[in-house]
Amino acid sequence: MRGALPFSGPEIWRGEARSAEGQSPLPPSTPAPGPDDMVLTPTQLLFRGRRFPRALGKGGLTADKREGDGATPRGVLRLTGCLYRPDRIARPNLWARPIGPGDLWSDDPDRPDYNHHVHAPYSGSHERLRRADPLYDLVFLTDWNWPDSVPGRGSAIFLHQWRRPRFPTEGCIAFRREHLQWITARAVPGGRIFIP
Repeated sequence: MRGALPFSGPEIWRGEARSAEGQSPLPPSTPAPGPDDMVLTPTQLLFRGRRFPRALGKGGLTADKREGDGATPRGVLRLTGCLYRPDRIARPNLWARPIGPGDLWSDDPDRPDYNHHVHAPYSGSHERLRRADPLYDLVFLTDWNWPDSVPGRGSAIFLHQWRRPRFPTEGCIAFRREHLQWITARAVPGGRIFIP
């Protein structure tokens, strides 16, 4: 697969999963990643023996995520869902759910359904999951600030296709389409994403 390079195990976690300052903000008690987990490095995502180029939020990485800051939150996130556009791609795995025309994601911190999947019509601020562009043809949902959302702590931290190579996101982690498809075929519900 073009652009995806093999890597080897535990030394990656100990050596490469560090912030730009050279330190991991994850607590020392954080268990090492397992085979179903992903690890972010300063330039790539490591998963199942491969390295994938990725894009992060235009606000960089933050340990203090806020709605609208454009940053990708540091920490350990879990995959909670997989969505896809059935009119554009085949079902990518057994746990993927189709995105319908009325599917939205609330990013309105003043609403009780903030950072949750909602349906049109919806009067609060939201993001359409069924987009004209291909960014959300295939999407992983994470447990960032979910299910018990704290208003203003950030919403819609997804894994999805990038707009163009390494073009910054609004806080999500983005990949080349074929890399995202490879990851999706192998990822499992509850798999972790380590973002040091």
